[in-house]
Amino acid sequence: MKLFRKLRRNLIALGKFKSYLVYALGEIVLIVIGISIAWKINELNDIRKNNIVQKKIYANLNEELHTNLRLLDGLIDEYPQKITYLENTLNYVGKNPSEITQGAKDTIINLFDKDVNLLDNSINSIVSTTKFEFIEKNDLKDLIILYPNKILLYKEQNEKIQAIVTNRIKPVLVNYISLADKFPDGKLKYERIKKMGTKSDYIGLLANKEYQNSIIDRILQTQIQLNNVKTLRGKTSTLITKLKLELD
Repeated sequence: MKLFRKLRRNLIALGKFKSYLVYALGEIVLIVIGISIAWKINELNDIRKNNIVQKKIYANLNEELHTNLRLLDGLIDEYPQKITYLENTLNYVGKNPSEITQGAKDTIINLFDKDVNLLDNSINSIVSTTKFEFIEKNDLKDLIILYPNKILLYKEQNEKIQAIVTNRIKPVLVNYISLADKFPDGKLKYERIKKMGTKSDYIGLLANKEYQNSIIDRILQTQIQLNNVKTLRGKTSTLITKLKLELD
């Protein structure tokens, strides 16, 4: 820079204004080129940083979706079994006490109330924060925006089923079924409660209208949830396929 300043002073001192103007113009061009190069370098650094953030977002979402896919596959296998067990329970209605075997009793009191929570932290974080700006493909954006609603639909239906179990089926079971039945036979410490305690009334339970309606309602709601799960699995699989193209 000192050399450039000395050169400018010499040109002015010698009265070479035309040469000075050419030199000044050249210096401006060099400054503009330097600024452009610096701007381009910063732009490339920003692109590199954005790509790193984008890949991390995609990787986290991909992991979450694969976890959900495994859970949904399990539910698609599990729900038909639940429906079958519940239908078998209704088939015992009106039977003679002698026909209510131990296997039948086990089926009747089996609530199958396991709760499966699908993951949505990563996708909600994308939708509700500036992370969404890092998603470039519009079709991928559309899928991501819609996905949380599908998860919410699953959760709401799951809560509805849990409410049937907790608020309707369990209270009726408590009135008719003795938990002493769960104790193994032949154990001296359980002999008195099994002999002297209130006996279970499976026939009364099966004849109870509220119990019958609750089981029927649970079957219907589980069938709805099975359809929800199948739809959600399809959306999950599609999202995974789109993400794979971005990660490759």
